[in-house]
Amino acid sequence: MQIRSAQFVISATSLDGCPDPDVPEFAFIGRSNVGKSSLINRLTGQTKLAKVSATPGHTKTLNFYLINKDWHLVDLPGYGFAQKNLAARERFEEMIIDYLEQRESLIRVFVLIDSRLPMQKLDRDFVQWLIGADIDFALVFTKVDKTKSAVLRETRGQFETLFQEMGISAAPMFESSSETGAGKLELLRFIGAEVATVVADEDEDQDESGADNDADNDESGGAATAPSTTPPRS
Repeated sequence: MQIRSAQFVISATSLDGCPDPDVPEFAFIGRSNVGKSSLINRLTGQTKLAKVSATPGHTKTLNFYLINKDWHLVDLPGYGFAQKNLAARERFEEMIIDYLEQRESLIRVFVLIDSRLPMQKLDRDFVQWLIGADIDFALVFTKVDKTKSAVLRETRGQFETLFQEMGISAAPMFESSSETGAGKLELLRFIGAEVATVVADEDEDQDESGADNDADNDESGGAATAPSTTPPRS
């Protein structure tokens, strides 16, 4: 898939503030400072679409971008940022959970993992939560241009072991670099295939609905009362 257009739609602080769920959505999330904004800019080919900040935890809203006018890329706040105010942190987490659990147009969550580090507890806990909530996700290992191959293999292996322990098939995994562009084509091809599947399913549902309506009309017509053959009284 080639990205022809990418435009900012809205920033939301609650599920009620999100745009109408009329296109497929793919959300990106990860620990603070994992390189999420840089990856989004690389994927879309726009250097300033998502703001890159040197301050961890900069993203604090649900940011929606319309891609090719037919799907949303959703930039979610990073998890694990130490909010000083406990009440603010709880509202922050509630916003993310509400979106992930209740957003009907959400197709998949891309969980960004820093490939330079072994599996972190925050990442493991979040992945386990996604599995428990039955939310489709994929792992994206970022900054692979700065990672030794052995370290990356070990980190991937730790997640594969986690999936085995939880008795599920391994989630799709991608290796990416916002510096070199590694993984961009694979990610976009994957998303494009899922968008095409959603569109095909919607077309099939519409065809079935139309066929059902035609059948109902035929049955209604067949059940019409036959005209009376009794001659009128004089």
